[in-house]
Amino acid sequence: MSTQNAKVILITGASSGIGEATARVLAQAGHTVLLGARRTDRLETLAQRIKQDGGNAKAYALDVASRDNFKQVVADATAEFGAIDVLVNNAGLMPLAPMSALKADEWDRMIDVNIKGVLNGIQAVLTAMEERGGHIINTASIAAHNVFPTAAVYCGTKFAVHAISDGLRMETQNVRVTTISPGVVESELARTTTDAGTKAWLEDFRKVALKPEAIANAIAYAIAQPDDVNVDEMIVQPTAAH
Repeated sequence: MSTQNAKVILITGASSGIGEATARVLAQAGHTVLLGARRTDRLETLAQRIKQDGGNAKAYALDVASRDNFKQVVADATAEFGAIDVLVNNAGLMPLAPMSALKADEWDRMIDVNIKGVLNGIQAVLTAMEERGGHIINTASIAAHNVFPTAAVYCGTKFAVHAISDGLRMETQNVRVTTISPGVVESELARTTTDAGTKAWLEDFRKVALKPEAIANAIAYAIAQPDDVNVDEMIVQPTAAH
């Protein structure tokens, strides 16, 4: 990739799963990847490995649910690397349980991370992107298109991400907005489920799963398009899941 086409890309939830794979794929493509997550030890290890492979990466302690934290990370990254060209809002939680389990703390955390985290990211980068162009990529889910038992709140958060992405896309002519809707992917996402009955169902549901690199490659494809081409949405699922 030429230096002219290389971008500065901030990825949230970069310490594992889709976020980690996306960082690796984009770094290999020649982009500068800024890694955001709360587990900074894992981020630092990932950043070092990317650098050893000839890439450019830096880790940032980031809790997407904190608006101030998100703004500070964007400010610090911009001061060091220049304007952020692409934001990949990927951080998410999926603790599933029946509504009757009344796991209100889990509902709150999903809303804070899955919805407010996306909004915090948009707020942190949108003004600068409107002035010079940019790209916001939001990770939704097949749960943004269908509702599943035990997943009502999780699906609600992903429906919200889908709606927020569509609304932002309609409102801007300078910022590309892409929604990525993965099907089942090998990740740590399901490990946050504490309800025993749901855990058993989830293990069966996740027997056919994509490697996270499949989603990373979809994200890389959307980024690689010319600036006047917007990939609105990609739904990526295992072939055997249809």
